[in-house]
Amino acid sequence: MAVGRDDVEILKPRTDKREYRRIVLRNSLQVLLISDPDTDKCAASMNVSVGSFSDPAGLEGLAHFLEHMLFYASEKYPLEDSYSKYITEHGGSTNAFTSSEHTNYYFDVTTDSFEEALDRFAQFFIKPLMSADATMREIKAVDSENQKNLLSDAWRMNQLRKHLSLEGHPYHKFSTGNWETLAVRPKAKGLDTRDELIKFYDANYSANLMHLVVYSKESLDKIQSLVEDKFQEIRNTDRSYLHFPGQPCASEHLQILVRAVPIKQGHKLRIIWPITPSIRHYKEAPCRYLGHLIGHEGEGSLFYVLKTLGWATGLSAGEGDWTSEYSFFDVVIEVTDAGHEHMQDIVGLLFRYINLLQKSGACKWIFDELSAISETTFHYQDKFPAIDYVVNIASNMQIYPPKDWLVGSSLPSSFCPETIEKILNELSPNKVRIFWESKKFEGHTDMVEPWYGTSYSVEKINDSVIQEWILSAPDENLHLPAPNIFIPTDLSLKEAQEKAKFPVLLRKSSYSTLWYKPDTMFTSPKAFVKIYFNCPHSSSSPEAEVLTDIFTRLLMDYLNEYAYYAQVAGLYYGLHHTDNGFQVTLVGYNHKLRILLETVVQKIAEFKVKPDRFSVIKELVTKEYQNFKFQQPYQQAMYYCSLMLQDQTWPWIEELEVLPHLEAEDLAKFAPMMLSRAFLECYIAGNIESNEAGSMIQHIEDVFFKGSNPICQPLFPSQHLTNRVVKLDKGKSYVYSNYGLNPNDENSCLVHYIQVHQDDFQMNVKLQLFGLIAKQPAFHQLRSVEQLGYITVLMQRNDSGIRGLQFIIQSSVKGPKHIDTRVESFLEMFESKLYEMTSEQFKSIWPPKDEIIFVTQSNVNALIDMKLEKHKNLREESGFYWREISDGTLKFDRREAEVAALRQLTQEELIAFFNEYVKIGAPRKKTLSIRVYGNQHASEYTSDNSESVEPTVVHIDDIFSFRRSQPLYGSFKGGFGQMKL
Repeated sequence: MAVGRDDVEILKPRTDKREYRRIVLRNSLQVLLISDPDTDKCAASMNVSVGSFSDPAGLEGLAHFLEHMLFYASEKYPLEDSYSKYITEHGGSTNAFTSSEHTNYYFDVTTDSFEEALDRFAQFFIKPLMSADATMREIKAVDSENQKNLLSDAWRMNQLRKHLSLEGHPYHKFSTGNWETLAVRPKAKGLDTRDELIKFYDANYSANLMHLVVYSKESLDKIQSLVEDKFQEIRNTDRSYLHFPGQPCASEHLQILVRAVPIKQGHKLRIIWPITPSIRHYKEAPCRYLGHLIGHEGEGSLFYVLKTLGWATGLSAGEGDWTSEYSFFDVVIEVTDAGHEHMQDIVGLLFRYINLLQKSGACKWIFDELSAISETTFHYQDKFPAIDYVVNIASNMQIYPPKDWLVGSSLPSSFCPETIEKILNELSPNKVRIFWESKKFEGHTDMVEPWYGTSYSVEKINDSVIQEWILSAPDENLHLPAPNIFIPTDLSLKEAQEKAKFPVLLRKSSYSTLWYKPDTMFTSPKAFVKIYFNCPHSSSSPEAEVLTDIFTRLLMDYLNEYAYYAQVAGLYYGLHHTDNGFQVTLVGYNHKLRILLETVVQKIAEFKVKPDRFSVIKELVTKEYQNFKFQQPYQQAMYYCSLMLQDQTWPWIEELEVLPHLEAEDLAKFAPMMLSRAFLECYIAGNIESNEAGSMIQHIEDVFFKGSNPICQPLFPSQHLTNRVVKLDKGKSYVYSNYGLNPNDENSCLVHYIQVHQDDFQMNVKLQLFGLIAKQPAFHQLRSVEQLGYITVLMQRNDSGIRGLQFIIQSSVKGPKHIDTRVESFLEMFESKLYEMTSEQFKSIWPPKDEIIFVTQSNVNALIDMKLEKHKNLREESGFYWREISDGTLKFDRREAEVAALRQLTQEELIAFFNEYVKIGAPRKKTLSIRVYGNQHASEYTSDNSESVEPTVVHIDDIFSFRRSQPLYGSFKGGFGQMKL
């Protein structure tokens, strides 16, 4: 491989102004440099071509464990966790993941801090320190990560599929690792895990097996000299790429029907075939073509037929797990209770559709259509965060030639019927693996998967059985999709009449308000439309809430076979139930957006309940509610926190209670009543002119509010509903405790919430700056040092403009009350560090000489940089402005105003803020601790809650009595008459 610069042309989108250069360092490290003068963040990703397939026998999870360990420290930067601390305090984020053949490390950071961040990152691969103490602690973190996955159906079923494969093939392995595989078993064999870790690193982490992407605002030459300076010390042992030839499945693993018991309610069919990896034919894209057709949802498709029969609620198809040596094609079907009784018919219909594709042969017009859509998608792709961009490209670099590093396999360009037909013929009855998941198999299985404990049984099925299923399946009219009318052909850009920096109130009536923002940033032929139907009747009771939910899902269901074509062509829509009504969202190419919008509006206006579809959706919603108890404990704790703080919300348990009694006629009566009073809040942005935006909303008003018998009437002034938030009392600590909803879950959780203030620029920046400087020390102390649990985070919380902080910690090793005391100890420790700094240090420059926590000027600058970070795309910008509109804050210039407040902030003001609102015993401090007890700590529940408490501690027994007894913050949303303009 030639060392130095390579002038290979890299295919990039027509609209992409960034510059790219491939270089190879002296140590054979391949690098892609990206120069983007407009970026606010720099980023890097290192992809190492070694993963869990390389784990030594008896040390399952070693590659993943090594990924964790490299974050700790290096010879050059020996202070533990100082890399993550530097990144976090300089407005960035960092993470890594381990897959079967790769491990990817990545970060982003503000532009001023990039050079040092990159130097710290490079040390992962030059001279990492893996201290004995850190090694033992981090095995606990890996074990905690595994504990969190033990009751996840996705992880369980994935491992079951691996388990039913050849034991000698690395696909068969357990890849996460746990205490048993990384501590207990090695010790029993006389192995030292740390020695094995170092041995594994030395053997596999060689520069010639690495691919680096560096994204910066500097010129390519400057980035090149930076990379050469930082990364050429990575040693190159000329390690050859590891290949794992052979197929994971032998004949005994094919033609099998596996019945498996999931954790959650619901039935799922996963039909899998081993196939030739399509990476070998990525320009011909056979799996993309077949996935498009088998996974289609338009009329005549497999899903359309299964849906019409009432047997399925979802279907996806495409390539699953793959390497360059093997691959699987997966068809995944979400099955209804009725469908569960017709498994054989469903599989029969799938094979019948495959037979139809074989008879039709590969169709050039379908391939050309896919190719045209892909071409438009590639050339008009949204810019997305640099951190995601570098990870995608680094993952592509070993797989594709340099010219295709950006595009990967996303541009099918070469129609080859033979290749498509070759893969299609591999989807045959004699190679199939059918995984059938259902709670109904409980007590009817005879085997258990060893790593996750999933119960299952295996039955061999032969060709003749599947042929019978094909013959006995109902005779339905399966056919190929129609040509796609939603493919955009007009991609021209509208001339924005006004260069509006912020949204403007374009029109306002007693029926609606319309905020409008032309695209002045992205020069993209796309638009964003949000219509929020504020309907007071939609949330007046648990029944109303559930019926509104079913109403929106039924509308999506009715629209699906039509709107699916729009989705394929890059025009997305959604109908979702919200706190006080429902909202319609459309985002994508603007050319045919209005056609879709008017169809959606028409469907809402003409809504009728189809009893057969009502039953299917009701069953789906019921299962979702029943599955609430299988959520992670931290999700349960956050739910209780929201339920306690947000007035006028109904608990899921009451909604589940009313569900069985709701019938189609209830919705038929409810829907017109719900729509009878409405106010529409609208936001339209992007490549749409103001008169067009106005006429869209005029059309919607005409449909709903005009005519002799209008569907909707305007709201009375008293009916404008807003989200109001419970105000906690100053100087009080509230505690709410409950058992985890899943008795089999060992994990407990604490959410420790500190309520601070109602939206105010000066207060916001104090809270944000404190959050920025405390985030990494909290993670270091509570996760790295004390090892309370893998999920350990300090983050800000914003409920309709009410701001605060929350610690979220999930643990299988300690109970929630103990964790609560550790959070308080952390705040005490943090307080002493905060006081140790001087005003000079507040202005000083990173890095500190020891572990004192400095609020340096660089932290303030990092927060300013984060605030001034430009929106990457229309969807992101629209989300920001829509939040201001829906909260009623309407502070469209929030970022600029908060930056101005930050520039004035002094060290004394920050410490005064901490003393008043955050520190233990602060006079205005308001905390709410939500404690969820898993089965490991259930015995502590009674004793924790019966201990005598200080006068400032309030135990909450009943959420709703508590909510009723508390005052509420005022809402930023006055009624229609009081709207701030």
